[in-house]
Amino acid sequence: MDVQGTVAAGFEPVKDAFVRNFEQRGERGAAVAVYRRGIKVVDLWAGTRDVDGPEPWAVDTAQVVHSATKGVAAAVPLLLHQRGQIDLDASVATYWPEFKAGGKERVLVRHLLSHRAGVPLLDRPLTLAEAIDGVSGPRAVAAQQPLWEPGTDHGYHAHTYSWLIGELVKRVTGRTIGRWIAEEIGRPLGLDFWIGLPPDEAHRVGRTGRVEAPAEAPGTLRVRPRRSVTEAYGDPDSLTRRAFGAIDPVVDDNDPAYRAAGLAGSGGISTARALARCYAAMIGAVDGHRLFAPATLTLARTEESAGPDRVLVVNTRFGLGFMLHGSGAPLLGPGSFGHPGRGGSLGFADPEAGIAFGYVTNGLQKGVTADPRAQALVRAVRSAA
Repeated sequence: MDVQGTVAAGFEPVKDAFVRNFEQRGERGAAVAVYRRGIKVVDLWAGTRDVDGPEPWAVDTAQVVHSATKGVAAAVPLLLHQRGQIDLDASVATYWPEFKAGGKERVLVRHLLSHRAGVPLLDRPLTLAEAIDGVSGPRAVAAQQPLWEPGTDHGYHAHTYSWLIGELVKRVTGRTIGRWIAEEIGRPLGLDFWIGLPPDEAHRVGRTGRVEAPAEAPGTLRVRPRRSVTEAYGDPDSLTRRAFGAIDPVVDDNDPAYRAAGLAGSGGISTARALARCYAAMIGAVDGHRLFAPATLTLARTEESAGPDRVLVVNTRFGLGFMLHGSGAPLLGPGSFGHPGRGGSLGFADPEAGIAFGYVTNGLQKGVTADPRAQALVRAVRSAA
């Protein structure tokens, strides 16, 4: 395997694990990056740009990162709170009056971020055209009746997160969340990250596709999904299927309209380097730029939701917009926060270790929160850090 990039002394195990992902875990094309205390210590890429093509992955290749988008999107309301523009304990209707319909007048901003709003699905799924028109999604979640008393339980808002967070940011700032990120985060930090892909960057983005994972690598434990999880994904009437089916038919990641749409819950496009650099700036200074003040960093990783997830049917932990380390989403350690993307991608930070991590792939394997390729890389980082 012809691996390109650099690894700092002491982080060679990450390169070894990256190579094994291609040799043993079905990787087609991927990149991984790690920052330690604001300094880039791993920047690797290999394989093909497209899951189904021969062109090599380049230094600037980007991919759709699915729900890893949520972590970067979550930084926006937290930064607006840091600047005094959003009160996390205010009703969402304070900023978005239409949202109080259907018994949602007591939904707080923090409930949107911690998946406690009670609107993980829509009674009528949206077409792709509706999902990306900037109007139908916010209108649908505003009209939706909650499935449980908001604030009393949690369930992963897989697609509705896009319209909930995106519309909140638009009501407060007058800008789309993609534009806000580009202007306030991406430009100062020099990130190749977009929620809403610009036309002149489209040539850099690879094609994704489903790939079957081979038998587990020697020496690792093969874990079967619990029966309840399998049943939830197999039942078209389950909360799980309905939440992931809020856009119907299933979105094609390679559709230019979807990539340009700016969906904050699933449509982000990034390099591994940009994910890692963004998280590095959340926990410390990167070339003089820091995103989160200490109090904001505490908010990001203070547990808001924990236990059985009504949608994912496993135990999950959430802070304000970020998944926290746990059995459902293993990260580096107890203080880690970030977000995985369905199919493999992952971004997170661990303040205690000073580590920020980004991994992107074009080969989408089964799983939502604990991809074996990403986990192999995380274990290697742990051994090096």
